[in-house]
Amino acid sequence: MELRPLPAAGSWTHGGARVGFEVLFVGEGRLRGRTAAREGEASWYVGYEVVVGGDWATESVVAVSSTVAGEREVVLERGAGDRWTVDGVARPELDGCRDVDFESSAVTNTLPVHRIPFVPGTTFDVPAAFVQADDLSVIRLEQRYTLMRSDEDRHVFHYESATFDFECELTFDASGLVLDYPGIAVRDR
Repeated sequence: MELRPLPAAGSWTHGGARVGFEVLFVGEGRLRGRTAAREGEASWYVGYEVVVGGDWATESVVAVSSTVAGEREVVLERGAGDRWTVDGVARPELDGCRDVDFESSAVTNTLPVHRIPFVPGTTFDVPAAFVQADDLSVIRLEQRYTLMRSDEDRHVFHYESATFDFECELTFDASGLVLDYPGIAVRDR
């Protein structure tokens, strides 16, 4: 599966599970984004910066969340042996994760898509450090990606999360950014 370079910016309209909007700015080894949304009675804003290495594995993350309860910041770092710290505290339950995933974002699904040499029919377990939107708490997310089909314009994956008992088909563009995340977000630019 060949991917084109990421565009300098992108945006998504969130709908279904929540109503909101997300923007992304891409720099050398950095993904910076902002999501503002309402989910049920809760409203939140999450800003993030993800630093990735040349292999697209997450190196560090800074996220800030604002809710009616106030503002919170969290810092995640992945070190040697894929060992993680959250706000400087070792989190052994995250060991082995190479990616971060944000509940608030459609963007972070691009990380394993860029990192793993997918071919149609292959399945990869891709656990991630999952940052929840409302309070920025971090849990281990068990997830699996299977490339269903791929051409020069689109890549379609079967996505499964055992953590949330959820599955769907994720459609990515030629650069590996989500075009359609059913019930979550649709790319509009």
